[in-house]
Parts: sequence; C-alpha cells; structure tokens
Amino acid sequence: MIQEIYPKIFNPQFKNHSPRDGAYALYFEGNTVLLSKDKLGNHTIPQFQDLKTKRQDGGYYLFSIDKDEYYLIDDPSVCKHSSFSMEPISTFRHFHDQAASFAGVTGGQIYRFLQSRIYCGHCGSKTIRSTTERAVICPNCGAIEYPKISPAIIVAITDGDRILLTKGRNTTYKHYALVAGFMEIGETPEDAVRREVMEEVGLKVKNIRAHKSQPWAFSDTLMMGFTAELDGDDTITLQEEELKEASWFERKDVPLPDSTISVGQEMIAYFKEGKLQ
Repeated sequence: MIQEIYPKIFNPQFKNHSPRDGAYALYFEGNTVLLSKDKLGNHTIPQFQDLKTKRQDGGYYLFSIDKDEYYLIDDPSVCKHSSFSMEPISTFRHFHDQAASFAGVTGGQIYRFLQSRIYCGHCGSKTIRSTTERAVICPNCGAIEYPKISPAIIVAITDGDRILLTKGRNTTYKHYALVAGFMEIGETPEDAVRREVMEEVGLKVKNIRAHKSQPWAFSDTLMMGFTAELDGDDTITLQEEELKEASWFERKDVPLPDSTISVGQEMIAYFKEGKLQ
C-alpha cells in the first residue's frame, strides 16, 4: 500500500526551521503539483536547488522520510522560471518512487488543510501558522485548528467464492472497487460497515473482521479495511446516487486492480489469490 515504504521511515514530527541543501519542494495549485522528470522519464519531486527560488525565502516544513526533508512552498514564480510542469495530484498513484509518492499525497493533504483554514472558522479573522506544531491559530479569538483527518471504512463482502465489486458514479476512479464510506458521529467502525453496506447495496453482513488500516491522503481519510460475509439474501439493491454498478464476481473472474496502493485494491487482489482472511 502507498504508506508501506520500508525500510524507509516516515517521521511526521513538526519542526520549525528553513530548508537545508537537498530538501524537497512541493508546490501545489488546486489539484495539481509541480513535478519534474528524471532521465528515464519518471516523474520526480523537485529539490530546492532545482528551482528559481531561494531557500531562505520560505518553505513550510512538512515531514521527513529518512533524512530527506519535504517542504511546502507558496511562491507561484517557481512555475514561470522552471522547466517543470504542473501535473494532476493523481500522478502520485503511478509514481516510480513509492516513498516519494507517499510524500507527495501526504504533502497535498497538509496543503489542502492550510488552504481551507486561511480564515478562522469561529470569528473569521485571518489565521497564522503555528511555529510549535502543525496547526493554525487565530490571533483574535485564540482558536486552534489541526489538519482534518476523516475516518472511513471499506469492506470486502464475500459469499464463499464470490466477492461484491462496485463502480462509483461520481468518481474519477474507473476500476472496480469495494463498498466504502465515511463514518458518522456516534458510530463504531463496525456500525459504519453495516450501514454503508445496507445503504449502497441493500445487503446484510455478518462476521465483520478488521483487515488493515491506512492513511489515504487523496481524500484526507484514515481508511479502515474490513472483511464481512453475506448474511441472507444476495439480491443487490443499488444506491444509484452513489454507485453505477455492483455485481457478484466468482473468484476466477475477479479483475485484478491496476495497483495495490490502497487497502481496497489489496483486499481485492488478496481475494483473487485466495489470501483474504
């Protein structure tokens, strides 16, 4: 999965200092990010010495992976004076370097948080970035806000040698996926599994078991993966506002996902291979 970068180690601890030589620079505009290409044609995240900007002019510290530090930069002139290009953030799904892929999407999550909290949600005053932790502070009312992390569930529903696969209606992801959704206030993850399955495909499930969790920065989510077995009637009632397709697939007919960077894709691949517990 995307966060599995061993033997490299991700360190999210906040630091308040300026970029050093060799630090990586992430510049975002909306849903795009500034990238370069190496000699083999693979996309890469630029380093500060590659950009027409001075290290001392800025750079908001994000995190480190091993000794590599990543910073967010706000200077739009880097696009005008470099040979790099703005690419969709989804490019990170197919990055050659897995650690850089994880760094890019995680940096994008922090970028979206900072962009959405320019003004205080309580009094409307302009916020400032904390120098002691990853947060924004309102200098007027003192409110402190931290990055948004939304818990969600995703579930592999099985019936013997069959698994339920879906396709979303309002998504750019065109491949088969699993039933998933955000948790509601007051719910346990298991309650969310039962509710989402009933809402999206009209089925009852039993024997709900945890599989694996992962940070999924594309949607600011902590994704919790579960397996569950069909309980009773297998007739699908599709929630057409959310899904355009939902079908039972025999194990031999399950289409392999295009990658296994997500917990949902991993569970589909595991079922196909007979490894899903």
